[in-house]
Amino acid sequence: MDYGLTLWELFQKRHLSRRNFMKACVTITGVLGLSPAKLTEVVQAAETRQLTPVIWLHGHECTGCDESFIRSQSPLASDIVLNMIALEYMDVLAAAAGETLEHHRDEVMDKYAGKYLLVFEGAVPLGDEGIFCTVGGKPIAEQLKAAAQGAAAIIENGSCAAWGGIQAANPNPTKSVAVSEVIRNKPIVKVPGCPPIPEVLAATIYHYVLFGQLPPLDSKGRPKQFFGNRIHDTCYRRPFFDSGMYVESFDDMGSKAGWCLYKVGCRGPEAYNSCGNMRWWNGLSYPIQAGAPCIACASNEFWDHDPFYQRLPTIAVPNTKATADKIGAIAAGATLAGVVAHGVLSVAQHARHKEKDKEED
Repeated sequence: MDYGLTLWELFQKRHLSRRNFMKACVTITGVLGLSPAKLTEVVQAAETRQLTPVIWLHGHECTGCDESFIRSQSPLASDIVLNMIALEYMDVLAAAAGETLEHHRDEVMDKYAGKYLLVFEGAVPLGDEGIFCTVGGKPIAEQLKAAAQGAAAIIENGSCAAWGGIQAANPNPTKSVAVSEVIRNKPIVKVPGCPPIPEVLAATIYHYVLFGQLPPLDSKGRPKQFFGNRIHDTCYRRPFFDSGMYVESFDDMGSKAGWCLYKVGCRGPEAYNSCGNMRWWNGLSYPIQAGAPCIACASNEFWDHDPFYQRLPTIAVPNTKATADKIGAIAAGATLAGVVAHGVLSVAQHARHKEKDKEED
């Protein structure tokens, strides 16, 4: 990738039309969750801001986050890598390997110190001096510290990087931790999930590339745009929850009818993510739509919150705590009260009309 290019200059170099450039800007605006009125600002940034070099390291992980990322549909992962960012180091997708690739990474880190974006995937094992995860003969913890030193900002990609993930599950024999427990003096954004939604990661990267800063974050360091709502709030099965209609087992009639999965372990009422509105594979589906309860894979310590198919003991409802069994009674009581109130109002209204008719006569 040639340094110093803007996105528009890169499109011109690739002989891509202005129309394609504008379509890319529209897509980026949507993915970032910005208002259509912000399109002008996105276009201006894409025309004037130089592309940010990106270094992508892999720690103690399964590469599932990469598998998710390369399936990004809006925009396509191929467009992101080839046309939208200056991805300078990522051992999974790189054409080079071994010493050549490691040498290139060191060159980028030296030449663009303080300017590149560091994406880190996986947990950081600290046990036994970090020997549980080594790259090129060096512990990944050591490589993380070296890369973070010159990074402008860091993205923790996936639940392992954000919280420690399965590697940090009890009893955590490798002493794996989140990136933020090793690096504390840099701007860090968490994009948790096992794996994270690919478009969420793409939007987080591109927000920094376009505007030179991380997106607005919540109290836990996650992008507000994508982690501001519970799965429960955007779930299409929510009406069944409100009506007290639950799946009791995966082979019952409620399961076949698409009722609420809370009683078979769904963590939607306490899980924050965008699965319900963004979904996966270009909006095709997500676990709840496929009949599987949410296991809150973007939450801290979710691997220790098993068994996954056992319901939460309590759930928050307005001004109280109630079990799932009581929700139906509350909903039924509210419905009955509504019917009674409607009946009383109807009778009163009818009486008023009769009184008015008599006065007119």
